[in-house]
Amino acid sequence: MSKVTIVGAGNVGATGANVMAFKEVADEIVLLDIKEGISEGKSLDMMQTATLLGFDSRITGVTNDYSATAGSDVVVITSGIPRKPGMTREELIGVNAGIVKGVAKSILDYSPNAIIICVSNPMDTMTYLIQKSLGLPKNRVIGMGGLLDSSRFKCYLSKALNANPNEIEGTVIGGHGDTTMIPLRRLATYKGVPAESLLDKETMDKVVADTMVGGATLTGLLGTSAWYAPGAALAYVAEAILHDQKKLMSCCVYLEGEYGESDICIGVPVVLGRTGWEKIVDFNLNDEEKALFAKSAAAVRKTNAVLKDINVL
Repeated sequence: MSKVTIVGAGNVGATGANVMAFKEVADEIVLLDIKEGISEGKSLDMMQTATLLGFDSRITGVTNDYSATAGSDVVVITSGIPRKPGMTREELIGVNAGIVKGVAKSILDYSPNAIIICVSNPMDTMTYLIQKSLGLPKNRVIGMGGLLDSSRFKCYLSKALNANPNEIEGTVIGGHGDTTMIPLRRLATYKGVPAESLLDKETMDKVVADTMVGGATLTGLLGTSAWYAPGAALAYVAEAILHDQKKLMSCCVYLEGEYGESDICIGVPVVLGRTGWEKIVDFNLNDEEKALFAKSAAAVRKTNAVLKDINVL
């Protein structure tokens, strides 16, 4: 029997639970939220689709009852608040850091062996906070952002190429932010053919630029953060772990010298399996890509420094 807990029953968390149930990623899915009735209502609504969609996963919702999460194999943390008008970056990080740290500790009280997937923003910094404050084995803490950014990269590539998106390969590494992510244009392919050989420079530049502002574009259109792709991405990561799929994807993990960086959580290509992330794959970056990665890491470190400034870490 496999069990997943998703903390935060907002749009992203609820969508992730729905995708997991439909794909039968886990036998049991627990949705937890601090707001009374939200997770119970959404989980009941989803369970009422079981006979319509033909899935056997069981979804339950609870309000702040961590005992219901006991024995979870994977826990997804989506908790936190969006940045509000007039709120500084430090204030946002301070609020979300307190929430995420508290959630992670509560989860481990009941599921000491759980693998944690962090979705909360700023994701690289929140993943780092979980890693450093809880002292878990590094393979058990994973940030989801790189996979989401890569899926957006492949979407924009498929549109530019007028191709089936499932025949596109593309990876985004670096920080999960508009200015810190690095779509690896040189390594993007369409059925093995380099995308750069099929698209002119102007078109490829636009694909990269659109990818980097992919989240902001959706926020502008929707008036809120996206949820379908993020929800599907967290379900994809959980599935790769629970089903021991050995899939290679970009995730935010703790580095100890890989890609020239240490003591930082940032997006790199990793293989996911039953124990969490199993190994980091070296994509042999060229000098330009290495410089971009170093710049991205410096920006993430600057955000991480806020954790110490506000005495959270």
